[in-house]
Amino acid sequence: MRAANMGLLLRHLRGHGGRSRAQLASETGLSKATTSSLIADLAARGLVREGELVRGGSVGRPGQTVTLDGANVTGIGLELSVDYAALTAVSLAGTVVRESVVPLDVAHLALDVVFDRAAAYLTRAVDSLREAGAHVVGITVAPPGIIDYDTGTLRFAPNLGWRGVPLVAELSERLGPEAPPIRLENDAKLAAVAEFDRVAPQGIRDLLYLSGEVGIGAGIVADGRLVRGYSGFSGEVGHLPLDPTLTPCNCGRRGCWETIVGLTAFLRLAADPGDSLHDPKRALEDRLLTLADRARAGDERTLVALATVTERLALGLGILVDVLNPKMIVLGGYYAFFGEFILPPVQAALAERRLDEGSAIVLATSELGLISTARGGALLALEDVFTDPTVVAGAD
Repeated sequence: MRAANMGLLLRHLRGHGGRSRAQLASETGLSKATTSSLIADLAARGLVREGELVRGGSVGRPGQTVTLDGANVTGIGLELSVDYAALTAVSLAGTVVRESVVPLDVAHLALDVVFDRAAAYLTRAVDSLREAGAHVVGITVAPPGIIDYDTGTLRFAPNLGWRGVPLVAELSERLGPEAPPIRLENDAKLAAVAEFDRVAPQGIRDLLYLSGEVGIGAGIVADGRLVRGYSGFSGEVGHLPLDPTLTPCNCGRRGCWETIVGLTAFLRLAADPGDSLHDPKRALEDRLLTLADRARAGDERTLVALATVTERLALGLGILVDVLNPKMIVLGGYYAFFGEFILPPVQAALAERRLDEGSAIVLATSELGLISTARGGALLALEDVFTDPTVVAGAD
């Protein structure tokens, strides 16, 4: 019960900002004595701090504002995409303390090589954070596929060609017994977590995030909650049958949406096979920035490719708006590099299909770019602290 109440206070501070002890007691329903005791415990763990004085009325002793701290408590997110790996570390206070994206040809390397490189990437990050005095509470690894949450296994990742891969066990073995706990989550779902964290203060409660990578996935937030579905399969929108030419998909079906709006389809339309834009050893961000420059310079092939993908994108988004009724749609992955070309025609197409003002949406591209999934992974790793703050040891 004590741990649960400590978590209640932490979540309240996260959602409402600094509060005096008296305010916290009043707003959470805890007694003043219990609140004071819990705040002292949280402060001893470095999770909150007391700062400026707050006077609630004209008489009586002023209280101190209690605010979320946890500057030295961090979570790590690691995304393993088709051709890159991204890592982010975020403190409990919301500060990004590590962030990087490196080329990694995950789809074509042997599994052991991917595990070894991912483990080395994580080990360097954990060691660096610990040397800086941080406590790493957890790691979330995000592959582009369907997760078995109970076993920490990647059930199926069609664009990697992986089935039944015990990612948690493989990485845990390589990181050793001193490693933080590791969990798995789908890449698009984590990106939705990161985007929702960014826009929730604006009053957004229903959000759809669409990944723009080799595969197309959706992260769905409904009334402030991430939607996983009963088996974790929700959001596999890239496999909607929207390609009339019935192109074979890596999932085994034909005519999947991602075969006409995914990154591979876009690069194929925008550049010849020998162009370095197809080279997985070249950083994806660099390749996309090159294409964005070509588009702004008026390169006809790039502009035609963008127009073609945009038309196909609007078709699928129209269906998703009717089914899910999100207040906001965030386009991530490669779409985020071409917002000026994609957003106006998609917005116009969705407005033309609108049946009622209740299906109006806010459309935006991700401000987090290729790091959104890793950022969401770090935030998810920190949720353990908000659930049970005693996972962080107190001062000796």
